[in-house]
Amino acid sequence: MNITYKVDVIPSAEQIIELYNDAPLSRPTTDSLRIGKMYEQSNLVITAWNGDELVGVARSLTDFCFACYLSDLAVKKHYQKFGIGRELVSLTKKKIGDQSMLLLLSVETAMEYYPKIGMHKVENGFIINRLR
Repeated sequence: MNITYKVDVIPSAEQIIELYNDAPLSRPTTDSLRIGKMYEQSNLVITAWNGDELVGVARSLTDFCFACYLSDLAVKKHYQKFGIGRELVSLTKKKIGDQSMLLLLSVETAMEYYPKIGMHKVENGFIINRLR
């Protein structure tokens, strides 16, 4: 398997939707315009490719000097357990630098994964949920 990582290459909404549905990652995949807007408004996107196939993505919002919110981390099922997610997080951290913290919100099914790649659970967060 020859995985290539790319920074700030924005896949098509269709490629992203295919990835999210396969991973699976709960996102509004029936709304390609919204998916496209999510990526247009993000300022750090790192992708993993097997040839022309999008197999993983890390999508973040960051100021590159203090805080980074890793809003999406997804790897297609067939490609999971090969270190692709770990590498996407590592490349994100490298890109934002040592002065910036990296924060994400996890789905329940991935809560055990993040400590394995060196992330620490936090208990001091608050949220106002989206309405739709």
